[in-house]
Amino acid sequence: MKSYITTPIYYVNGSPHIGHAYTSIVADIMKRNRRALGYDMMLSTGVDEHGQKNQEAAAALGMEAIAYLDMRCKEFREVFDLFDVDYDYFVRTSRDAHKAAVASMEQTIFDKDLIVKKEYTGKYCKGCEEFKRDSDLTEDGDCGLHPTMKIEESKEINYFLKMEPFREKLLQHIEDHPDFVQPNAFRNELKKMLAEPLEDLCISRPKSRVTLGVELPFDPDFVTYVWFDALANYLTTINWPEGDYSAWWAECEHLIGKDILKPHGVYWPIMLMAAGLPLPKKLSVHSHWTGEGGIKMSKSIGNVVDPNEVMDLMGVDALRWYLARHMRAESDSQISVELIRQTYNSELGNKIGNLLSRVAKFSNKNFDGKVPVAGALTGEDEALRKLVLEAAAGFGEWIDMPDIPARIQAIVAAADAMNEYIDQQAPWSLFKNEDTRERCATVLYVTLDCQRVLFEALRQVIPGSAEKALAMLNAPAPASPWKAELDKLPGGNPLGEIDSLFPRVNAPEA
Repeated sequence: MKSYITTPIYYVNGSPHIGHAYTSIVADIMKRNRRALGYDMMLSTGVDEHGQKNQEAAAALGMEAIAYLDMRCKEFREVFDLFDVDYDYFVRTSRDAHKAAVASMEQTIFDKDLIVKKEYTGKYCKGCEEFKRDSDLTEDGDCGLHPTMKIEESKEINYFLKMEPFREKLLQHIEDHPDFVQPNAFRNELKKMLAEPLEDLCISRPKSRVTLGVELPFDPDFVTYVWFDALANYLTTINWPEGDYSAWWAECEHLIGKDILKPHGVYWPIMLMAAGLPLPKKLSVHSHWTGEGGIKMSKSIGNVVDPNEVMDLMGVDALRWYLARHMRAESDSQISVELIRQTYNSELGNKIGNLLSRVAKFSNKNFDGKVPVAGALTGEDEALRKLVLEAAAGFGEWIDMPDIPARIQAIVAAADAMNEYIDQQAPWSLFKNEDTRERCATVLYVTLDCQRVLFEALRQVIPGSAEKALAMLNAPAPASPWKAELDKLPGGNPLGEIDSLFPRVNAPEA
Protein backbone atom coordinates (compact mmCIF):
# COMPACT_ATOMS: atom_id res chain seq x y z
CA MET A 1 0.00 0.00 0.00
CA LYS A 2 1.36 3.38 -1.05
CA SER A 3 0.45 7.01 -0.44
CA TYR A 4 2.23 9.94 -2.11
CA ILE A 5 1.53 13.37 -0.59
CA THR A 6 2.82 16.62 -2.06
CA THR A 7 2.89 20.19 -0.88
CA PRO A 8 3.23 23.01 -3.37
CA ILE A 9 6.79 24.06 -4.00
CA TYR A 10 7.28 27.51 -2.55
CA TYR A 11 8.64 30.62 -4.19
CA VAL A 12 11.99 31.58 -2.65
CA ASN A 13 11.64 35.32 -3.22
CA GLY A 14 10.57 35.65 0.43
CA SER A 15 11.10 33.88 3.75
CA PRO A 16 8.91 30.94 4.86
CA HIS A 17 5.59 32.19 6.28
CA ILE A 18 2.59 30.79 8.14
CA GLY A 19 0.95 29.50 4.93
CA HIS A 20 4.05 27.45 4.09
CA ALA A 21 4.08 26.17 7.67
CA TYR A 22 0.44 25.10 7.58
CA THR A 23 0.48 23.14 4.34
CA SER A 24 3.76 21.42 5.17
CA ILE A 25 2.81 20.55 8.76
CA VAL A 26 -0.59 19.17 7.74
CA ALA A 27 1.12 17.10 5.04
CA ASP A 28 3.46 15.75 7.71
CA ILE A 29 0.53 14.86 10.00
CA MET A 30 -1.13 12.97 7.17
CA LYS A 31 2.11 11.16 6.38
CA ARG A 32 2.59 10.14 10.02
CA ASN A 33 -1.00 8.95 10.17
CA ARG A 34 -0.73 6.76 7.08
CA ARG A 35 2.69 5.47 8.03
CA ALA A 36 1.23 4.45 11.41
CA LEU A 37 -1.37 2.46 9.47
CA GLY A 38 1.37 0.61 7.60
CA TYR A 39 1.44 2.54 4.32
CA ASP A 40 4.60 2.98 2.29
CA MET A 41 4.88 6.79 2.28
CA MET A 42 6.33 9.49 0.08
CA LEU A 43 6.10 13.16 1.09
CA SER A 44 7.60 15.82 -1.12
CA THR A 45 8.00 19.52 -0.48
CA GLY A 46 10.52 22.06 -1.66
CA VAL A 47 11.12 25.28 -3.52
CA ASP A 48 10.32 26.82 -6.89
CA GLU A 49 13.53 28.49 -8.00
CA HIS A 50 12.54 29.85 -11.38
CA GLY A 51 10.54 32.78 -12.69
CA GLN A 52 10.63 36.55 -12.81
CA LYS A 53 10.03 37.17 -9.10
CA ASN A 54 13.02 35.08 -8.04
CA GLN A 55 15.18 36.62 -10.73
CA GLU A 56 14.30 40.13 -9.54
CA ALA A 57 14.77 39.20 -5.86
CA ALA A 58 18.32 38.00 -6.58
CA ALA A 59 19.08 41.17 -8.56
CA ALA A 60 17.74 43.37 -5.75
CA LEU A 61 20.31 41.81 -3.39
CA GLY A 62 23.07 42.11 -5.98
CA MET A 63 23.56 38.34 -5.98
CA GLU A 64 24.20 35.81 -8.71
CA ALA A 65 21.06 33.75 -9.25
CA ILE A 66 22.58 30.42 -8.19
CA ALA A 67 24.03 31.88 -4.99
CA TYR A 68 20.68 33.44 -4.15
CA LEU A 69 18.82 30.18 -4.80
CA ASP A 70 21.28 28.18 -2.67
CA MET A 71 20.83 30.65 0.19
CA ARG A 72 17.04 30.59 0.05
CA CYS A 73 16.84 26.81 -0.40
CA LYS A 74 18.99 26.33 2.71
CA GLU A 75 16.70 28.67 4.68
CA PHE A 76 13.56 26.77 3.67
CA ARG A 77 15.09 23.38 4.45
CA GLU A 78 16.23 24.53 7.88
CA VAL A 79 12.80 25.94 8.74
CA PHE A 80 10.99 22.80 7.56
CA ASP A 81 13.33 20.73 9.71
CA LEU A 82 12.38 22.96 12.66
CA PHE A 83 8.71 22.34 11.81
CA ASP A 84 9.39 18.58 12.31
CA VAL A 85 8.26 17.93 8.73
CA ASP A 86 9.49 14.46 7.85
CA TYR A 87 9.73 14.97 4.09
CA ASP A 88 11.22 12.29 1.84
CA TYR A 89 12.20 14.54 -1.03
CA PHE A 90 13.05 18.25 -1.11
CA VAL A 91 12.38 19.68 -4.55
CA ARG A 92 14.72 22.12 -6.28
CA THR A 93 13.57 23.04 -9.77
CA SER A 94 17.13 24.05 -10.66
CA ARG A 95 18.17 20.36 -10.69
CA ASP A 96 19.26 19.16 -14.11
CA ALA A 97 17.07 16.03 -14.00
CA HIS A 98 13.97 18.13 -13.32
CA LYS A 99 14.76 20.57 -16.11
CA ALA A 100 15.36 17.74 -18.59
CA ALA A 101 12.04 16.11 -17.69
CA VAL A 102 10.15 19.41 -18.07
CA ALA A 103 11.66 19.89 -21.52
CA SER A 104 10.70 16.30 -22.41
CA MET A 105 7.07 16.94 -21.45
CA GLU A 106 7.00 20.15 -23.50
CA GLN A 107 8.49 18.43 -26.54
CA THR A 108 5.91 15.61 -26.29
CA ILE A 109 3.06 18.11 -26.25
CA PHE A 110 4.62 20.25 -28.98
CA ASP A 111 4.96 17.21 -31.24
CA LYS A 112 1.18 16.70 -30.96
CA ASP A 113 0.58 20.22 -32.36
CA LEU A 114 -0.97 21.29 -29.07
CA ILE A 115 1.47 24.18 -28.55
CA VAL A 116 1.22 27.20 -30.85
CA LYS A 117 3.29 30.38 -31.20
CA LYS A 118 1.43 33.69 -31.43
CA GLU A 119 1.39 37.30 -30.34
CA TYR A 120 -0.63 38.11 -27.26
CA THR A 121 -1.76 41.40 -25.81
CA GLY A 122 -3.06 41.23 -22.28
CA LYS A 123 -2.94 42.22 -18.65
CA TYR A 124 -0.10 40.70 -16.65
CA CYS A 125 0.21 40.27 -12.88
CA LYS A 126 3.82 39.98 -11.83
CA GLY A 127 2.81 38.53 -8.45
CA CYS A 128 0.95 35.62 -10.07
CA GLU A 129 3.35 35.58 -13.01
CA GLU A 130 0.40 35.10 -15.34
CA PHE A 131 -1.84 36.93 -17.77
CA LYS A 132 -5.27 37.91 -16.45
CA ARG A 133 -8.68 38.26 -18.02
CA ASP A 134 -10.84 41.22 -17.03
CA SER A 135 -13.07 38.81 -15.13
CA ASP A 136 -10.07 37.79 -13.00
CA LEU A 137 -9.55 41.37 -11.75
CA THR A 138 -11.31 43.48 -9.13
CA GLU A 139 -13.57 46.43 -9.96
CA ASP A 140 -10.50 48.64 -9.60
CA GLY A 141 -8.63 46.54 -12.15
CA ASP A 142 -6.31 44.95 -9.60
CA CYS A 143 -5.37 41.32 -8.96
CA GLY A 144 -7.31 40.08 -5.94
CA LEU A 145 -4.27 38.16 -4.70
CA HIS A 146 -1.75 40.99 -5.27
CA PRO A 147 -3.70 44.27 -4.93
CA THR A 148 -0.57 46.34 -4.32
CA MET A 149 1.09 45.23 -7.56
CA LYS A 150 0.23 47.22 -10.65
CA ILE A 151 -1.33 45.21 -13.48
CA GLU A 152 0.82 45.69 -16.56
CA GLU A 153 -0.36 45.83 -20.17
CA SER A 154 1.87 43.40 -22.01
CA LYS A 155 2.29 42.61 -25.70
CA GLU A 156 4.53 39.66 -26.48
CA ILE A 157 5.08 36.76 -28.81
CA ASN A 158 4.90 33.53 -26.81
CA TYR A 159 4.03 29.86 -26.97
CA PHE A 160 0.58 28.72 -25.86
CA LEU A 161 -0.91 25.39 -24.83
CA LYS A 162 -4.33 24.68 -26.33
CA MET A 163 -6.67 24.29 -23.36
CA GLU A 164 -10.20 24.17 -24.77
CA PRO A 165 -9.86 20.72 -26.41
CA PHE A 166 -9.52 19.21 -22.93
CA ARG A 167 -12.13 21.18 -20.97
CA GLU A 168 -15.05 18.78 -21.38
CA LYS A 169 -12.83 15.79 -20.68
CA LEU A 170 -11.65 17.40 -17.42
CA LEU A 171 -15.22 18.23 -16.38
CA GLN A 172 -16.18 14.61 -17.01
CA HIS A 173 -13.25 13.43 -14.87
CA ILE A 174 -14.48 15.62 -12.02
CA GLU A 175 -17.99 14.17 -12.37
CA ASP A 176 -16.70 10.60 -12.52
CA HIS A 177 -14.39 11.06 -9.51
CA PRO A 178 -16.30 12.91 -6.75
CA ASP A 179 -13.24 12.86 -4.46
CA PHE A 180 -10.90 14.38 -7.05
CA VAL A 181 -11.24 17.80 -5.40
CA GLN A 182 -12.10 18.13 -1.72
CA PRO A 183 -13.82 19.78 0.15
CA ASN A 184 -16.92 20.16 -2.05
CA ALA A 185 -16.91 23.97 -2.00
CA PHE A 186 -13.64 23.95 -3.95
CA ARG A 187 -14.87 21.20 -6.27
CA ASN A 188 -17.79 23.45 -7.16
CA GLU A 189 -15.45 26.40 -7.61
CA LEU A 190 -13.32 24.41 -10.04
CA LYS A 191 -16.40 23.41 -12.04
CA LYS A 192 -17.27 27.10 -12.37
CA MET A 193 -13.78 27.78 -13.73
CA LEU A 194 -14.46 25.18 -16.40
CA ALA A 195 -18.00 26.30 -17.23
CA GLU A 196 -16.89 28.64 -20.04
CA PRO A 197 -14.49 28.02 -22.94
CA LEU A 198 -10.84 28.23 -21.91
CA GLU A 199 -8.29 30.54 -23.45
CA ASP A 200 -4.95 29.07 -24.51
CA LEU A 201 -2.38 29.04 -21.70
CA CYS A 202 0.82 31.00 -22.23
CA ILE A 203 3.59 28.52 -21.35
CA SER A 204 6.69 30.57 -22.18
CA ARG A 205 8.46 33.80 -21.37
CA PRO A 206 10.93 35.48 -23.72
CA LYS A 207 14.51 35.40 -22.48
CA SER A 208 14.63 39.14 -23.10
CA ARG A 209 12.42 39.42 -19.98
CA VAL A 210 13.04 36.25 -17.95
CA THR A 211 16.18 34.10 -18.02
CA LEU A 212 15.70 32.08 -14.82
CA GLY A 213 13.87 29.02 -16.07
CA VAL A 214 13.86 25.89 -18.23
CA GLU A 215 14.74 26.63 -21.83
CA LEU A 216 12.11 25.53 -24.33
CA PRO A 217 13.44 22.47 -26.20
CA PHE A 218 12.02 23.73 -29.50
CA ASP A 219 13.00 27.43 -29.20
CA PRO A 220 16.12 28.56 -27.27
CA ASP A 221 14.90 32.18 -27.19
CA PHE A 222 12.27 31.30 -24.58
CA VAL A 223 12.10 29.81 -21.10
CA THR A 224 9.21 27.82 -19.66
CA TYR A 225 6.40 29.58 -17.81
CA VAL A 226 7.12 29.11 -14.13
CA TRP A 227 3.85 27.29 -13.34
CA PHE A 228 4.35 24.74 -16.13
CA ASP A 229 7.84 24.11 -14.77
CA ALA A 230 6.76 23.97 -11.11
CA LEU A 231 3.76 21.68 -11.56
CA ALA A 232 5.88 19.08 -13.30
CA ASN A 233 7.84 18.58 -10.08
CA TYR A 234 5.14 16.24 -8.79
CA LEU A 235 6.19 13.78 -11.49
CA THR A 236 9.91 14.48 -11.64
CA THR A 237 10.17 13.88 -7.88
CA ILE A 238 9.24 10.23 -8.46
CA ASN A 239 11.69 9.90 -11.37
CA TRP A 240 9.30 10.41 -14.27
CA PRO A 241 9.84 9.71 -17.12
CA GLU A 242 12.70 7.25 -16.52
CA GLY A 243 11.84 5.56 -13.23
CA ASP A 244 9.09 3.23 -12.06
CA TYR A 245 6.88 6.13 -11.06
CA SER A 246 3.41 4.76 -11.86
CA ALA A 247 2.69 3.03 -8.52
CA TRP A 248 3.41 6.26 -6.61
CA TRP A 249 1.58 8.45 -9.13
CA ALA A 250 -1.59 6.36 -8.88
CA GLU A 251 -1.79 7.31 -5.18
CA CYS A 252 -0.76 10.97 -5.46
CA GLU A 253 -2.57 13.61 -3.40
CA HIS A 254 -1.75 17.30 -3.81
CA LEU A 255 -2.26 19.57 -0.78
CA ILE A 256 -2.81 23.16 -1.88
CA GLY A 257 -4.14 26.51 -0.70
CA LYS A 258 -7.29 27.83 -2.36
CA ASP A 259 -5.35 30.60 -4.14
CA ILE A 260 -3.63 28.05 -6.37
CA LEU A 261 -6.68 25.96 -7.23
CA LYS A 262 -6.70 27.15 -10.86
CA PRO A 263 -3.11 26.12 -11.67
CA HIS A 264 -3.60 22.75 -9.96
CA GLY A 265 -7.20 22.14 -11.00
CA VAL A 266 -7.12 23.48 -14.58
CA TYR A 267 -3.57 23.94 -15.90
CA TRP A 268 -2.04 20.81 -14.42
CA PRO A 269 -4.70 18.26 -15.41
CA ILE A 270 -4.78 19.64 -18.95
CA MET A 271 -0.97 19.55 -19.15
CA LEU A 272 -1.12 15.90 -18.14
CA MET A 273 -3.89 15.08 -20.59
CA ALA A 274 -1.97 16.80 -23.38
CA ALA A 275 1.11 14.72 -22.51
CA GLY A 276 -0.95 11.51 -22.41
CA LEU A 277 -0.47 11.00 -18.67
CA PRO A 278 -2.99 10.05 -15.95
CA LEU A 279 -4.24 12.65 -13.49
CA PRO A 280 -3.32 12.67 -9.79
CA LYS A 281 -5.71 10.92 -7.44
CA LYS A 282 -6.80 13.95 -5.44
CA LEU A 283 -6.54 17.68 -4.78
CA SER A 284 -7.05 18.54 -1.11
CA VAL A 285 -7.65 22.28 -0.81
CA HIS A 286 -7.49 24.46 2.28
CA SER A 287 -8.47 28.03 3.04
CA HIS A 288 -6.22 30.80 4.33
CA TRP A 289 -5.16 32.23 7.66
CA THR A 290 -6.19 35.74 8.63
CA GLY A 291 -5.29 37.91 11.60
CA GLU A 292 -7.52 38.21 14.67
CA GLY A 293 -10.96 39.53 13.79
CA GLY A 294 -10.68 38.09 10.28
CA ILE A 295 -8.44 40.94 9.11
CA LYS A 296 -6.10 40.06 6.25
CA MET A 297 -2.48 39.74 7.37
CA SER A 298 -0.38 42.75 6.50
CA LYS A 299 3.07 43.90 7.50
CA SER A 300 1.79 47.47 7.69
CA ILE A 301 -0.93 46.46 10.16
CA GLY A 302 1.58 44.35 12.09
CA ASN A 303 -0.59 41.22 12.33
CA VAL A 304 1.65 38.86 10.35
CA VAL A 305 2.46 35.69 12.29
CA ASP A 306 6.10 34.66 11.95
CA PRO A 307 6.41 30.90 12.55
CA ASN A 308 9.96 31.39 13.84
CA GLU A 309 8.71 33.80 16.50
CA VAL A 310 6.12 31.27 17.66
CA MET A 311 8.68 28.47 17.84
CA ASP A 312 11.15 30.66 19.74
CA LEU A 313 8.46 31.57 22.29
CA MET A 314 6.63 28.26 22.74
CA GLY A 315 8.33 25.52 20.74
CA VAL A 316 7.36 23.85 17.49
CA ASP A 317 4.52 21.77 18.91
CA ALA A 318 2.59 24.87 19.96
CA LEU A 319 2.66 25.92 16.32
CA ARG A 320 1.82 22.45 14.97
CA TRP A 321 -1.05 22.06 17.46
CA TYR A 322 -2.70 25.39 16.66
CA LEU A 323 -2.39 25.04 12.89
CA ALA A 324 -3.78 21.51 12.90
CA ARG A 325 -6.52 22.33 15.41
CA HIS A 326 -8.01 25.52 14.04
CA MET A 327 -8.18 25.50 10.23
CA ARG A 328 -11.82 25.24 9.12
CA ALA A 329 -12.52 23.16 6.03
CA GLU A 330 -14.09 25.70 3.69
CA SER A 331 -13.52 29.16 5.18
CA ASP A 332 -10.60 31.24 6.41
CA SER A 333 -9.41 30.88 10.01
CA GLN A 334 -7.89 33.33 12.46
CA ILE A 335 -4.40 33.20 13.89
CA SER A 336 -2.13 35.36 16.02
CA VAL A 337 0.73 34.77 18.42
CA GLU A 338 -1.65 35.51 21.29
CA LEU A 339 -4.26 33.01 20.09
CA ILE A 340 -1.54 30.38 19.77
CA ARG A 341 -0.27 31.21 23.28
CA GLN A 342 -3.75 30.94 24.78
CA THR A 343 -4.43 27.61 23.08
CA TYR A 344 -1.02 26.27 24.08
CA ASN A 345 -1.51 27.17 27.75
CA SER A 346 -5.14 26.06 28.04
CA GLU A 347 -5.07 22.82 26.05
CA LEU A 348 -1.53 21.52 25.87
CA GLY A 349 -0.45 22.99 29.18
CA ASN A 350 -3.44 22.81 31.53
CA LYS A 351 -5.46 19.94 30.09
CA ILE A 352 -2.85 17.53 28.70
CA GLY A 353 0.61 18.25 30.05
CA ASN A 354 -0.30 19.25 33.58
CA LEU A 355 -2.31 16.09 34.21
CA LEU A 356 0.58 13.90 33.10
CA SER A 357 2.96 15.78 35.37
CA ARG A 358 0.65 15.59 38.39
CA VAL A 359 -0.16 11.88 38.06
CA ALA A 360 3.33 10.74 37.07
CA LYS A 361 5.00 12.71 39.87
CA PHE A 362 2.54 11.38 42.45
CA SER A 363 3.05 7.81 41.23
CA ASN A 364 6.81 8.30 41.20
CA LYS A 365 6.83 9.59 44.76
CA ASN A 366 4.38 7.15 46.34
CA PHE A 367 4.81 3.94 44.34
CA ASP A 368 8.59 3.57 44.38
CA GLY A 369 9.09 5.33 41.06
CA LYS A 370 6.93 2.75 39.28
CA VAL A 371 3.68 2.53 37.38
CA PRO A 372 1.07 1.49 39.96
CA VAL A 373 -0.50 -1.95 39.52
CA ALA A 374 -4.25 -1.80 38.85
CA GLY A 375 -6.82 -3.70 40.86
CA ALA A 376 -10.48 -4.27 40.01
CA LEU A 377 -12.01 -1.69 37.68
CA THR A 378 -15.20 0.24 38.44
CA GLY A 379 -17.86 1.56 36.08
CA GLU A 380 -16.22 5.01 36.22
CA ASP A 381 -12.90 3.50 35.17
CA GLU A 382 -14.44 1.63 32.25
CA ALA A 383 -16.41 4.66 31.09
CA LEU A 384 -13.24 6.77 30.91
CA ARG A 385 -11.27 4.02 29.20
CA LYS A 386 -14.00 3.61 26.57
CA LEU A 387 -14.13 7.36 25.90
CA VAL A 388 -10.33 7.65 25.56
CA LEU A 389 -10.16 4.61 23.30
CA GLU A 390 -12.83 6.04 20.99
CA ALA A 391 -11.11 9.45 20.86
CA ALA A 392 -7.73 7.96 19.99
CA ALA A 393 -9.19 5.45 17.53
CA GLY A 394 -9.59 8.26 14.97
CA PHE A 395 -5.80 8.33 14.63
CA GLY A 396 -5.80 4.60 13.91
CA GLU A 397 -7.86 5.28 10.78
CA TRP A 398 -7.10 7.07 7.51
CA ILE A 399 -7.17 10.84 8.02
CA ASP A 400 -7.99 13.26 5.21
CA MET A 401 -6.97 16.91 5.55
CA PRO A 402 -10.44 18.23 6.53
CA ASP A 403 -10.71 15.53 9.26
CA ILE A 404 -7.76 16.76 11.31
CA PRO A 405 -9.40 19.43 13.54
CA ALA A 406 -12.24 17.11 14.59
CA ARG A 407 -9.82 14.29 15.42
CA ILE A 408 -7.84 16.66 17.64
CA GLN A 409 -11.02 18.00 19.25
CA ALA A 410 -11.86 14.43 20.26
CA ILE A 411 -8.48 14.22 22.03
CA VAL A 412 -9.15 17.51 23.86
CA ALA A 413 -12.56 16.22 24.97
CA ALA A 414 -10.92 13.04 26.25
CA ALA A 415 -8.36 15.11 28.16
CA ASP A 416 -11.22 17.07 29.74
CA ALA A 417 -12.83 13.81 30.81
CA MET A 418 -9.55 12.55 32.28
CA ASN A 419 -9.14 15.73 34.34
CA GLU A 420 -12.71 15.44 35.58
CA TYR A 421 -12.14 11.76 36.43
CA ILE A 422 -8.98 12.44 38.42
CA ASP A 423 -10.63 15.29 40.33
CA GLN A 424 -13.61 13.10 41.23
CA GLN A 425 -11.55 10.04 42.15
CA ALA A 426 -9.04 12.15 44.14
CA PRO A 427 -6.19 9.60 44.35
CA TRP A 428 -4.27 11.96 46.65
CA SER A 429 -6.99 11.42 49.26
CA LEU A 430 -7.30 7.69 48.54
CA PHE A 431 -3.60 7.22 49.23
CA LYS A 432 -3.91 8.58 52.78
CA ASN A 433 -5.99 5.59 53.89
CA GLU A 434 -4.48 2.10 53.88
CA ASP A 435 -7.90 0.63 52.96
CA THR A 436 -8.15 2.68 49.76
CA ARG A 437 -4.56 2.51 48.54
CA GLU A 438 -5.33 -0.28 46.10
CA ARG A 439 -8.11 1.89 44.68
CA CYS A 440 -5.62 4.76 44.49
CA ALA A 441 -3.24 2.57 42.47
CA THR A 442 -6.05 1.59 40.10
CA VAL A 443 -7.07 5.22 39.49
CA LEU A 444 -3.47 6.19 38.80
CA TYR A 445 -2.93 3.23 36.46
CA VAL A 446 -6.11 3.94 34.52
CA THR A 447 -5.08 7.58 34.11
CA LEU A 448 -1.49 6.83 33.09
CA ASP A 449 -2.52 4.12 30.63
CA CYS A 450 -5.17 6.38 29.10
CA GLN A 451 -2.54 9.10 28.72
CA ARG A 452 -0.27 6.60 26.99
CA VAL A 453 -3.08 5.91 24.49
CA LEU A 454 -3.58 9.63 23.80
CA PHE A 455 0.12 10.37 23.42
CA GLU A 456 0.56 7.44 21.05
CA ALA A 457 -2.15 9.02 18.89
CA LEU A 458 -0.56 12.47 19.24
CA ARG A 459 2.74 11.19 17.81
CA GLN A 460 1.06 12.06 14.51
CA VAL A 461 0.40 15.70 15.49
CA ILE A 462 3.03 16.80 18.02
CA PRO A 463 5.68 14.09 17.63
CA GLY A 464 8.41 15.67 19.75
CA SER A 465 6.22 16.26 22.80
CA ALA A 466 4.40 12.95 22.42
CA GLU A 467 7.66 10.97 22.37
CA LYS A 468 8.86 12.91 25.42
CA ALA A 469 5.63 12.04 27.27
CA LEU A 470 5.87 8.36 26.34
CA ALA A 471 9.47 8.35 27.60
CA MET A 472 8.26 9.79 30.93
CA LEU A 473 5.82 6.88 31.14
CA ASN A 474 8.55 4.48 29.99
CA ALA A 475 5.90 3.12 27.64
CA PRO A 476 6.79 0.24 25.30
CA ALA A 477 7.26 1.05 21.64
CA PRO A 478 3.86 1.33 19.92
CA ALA A 479 2.91 -1.51 17.60
CA SER A 480 3.04 -1.11 13.82
CA PRO A 481 0.52 -0.87 12.23
CA TRP A 482 -0.80 1.18 15.13
CA LYS A 483 -4.22 1.13 16.71
CA ALA A 484 -5.48 2.44 20.03
CA GLU A 485 -5.26 -0.30 22.68
CA LEU A 486 -5.66 -0.30 26.46
CA ASP A 487 -3.55 -1.99 29.14
CA LYS A 488 -0.25 -1.79 27.24
CA LEU A 489 1.53 0.14 30.01
CA PRO A 490 3.03 -2.55 32.28
CA GLY A 491 2.11 -2.10 35.93
CA GLY A 492 5.15 -2.24 38.20
CA ASN A 493 7.53 -0.94 35.50
CA PRO A 494 9.78 1.99 36.41
CA LEU A 495 8.65 5.41 35.28
CA GLY A 496 11.00 7.57 33.23
CA GLU A 497 12.34 10.96 34.22
CA ILE A 498 9.40 13.29 34.92
CA ASP A 499 9.63 16.77 33.46
CA SER A 500 7.30 19.62 32.60
CA LEU A 501 5.95 18.88 29.12
CA PHE A 502 4.44 22.25 28.23
CA PRO A 503 5.84 24.98 30.51
CA ARG A 504 3.47 27.91 30.83
CA VAL A 505 4.17 30.85 28.52
CA ASN A 506 3.13 34.25 29.84
CA ALA A 507 2.01 37.10 27.62
CA PRO A 508 4.83 39.48 26.70
CA GLU A 509 4.86 42.56 28.89
CA ALA A 510 3.42 45.62 27.20
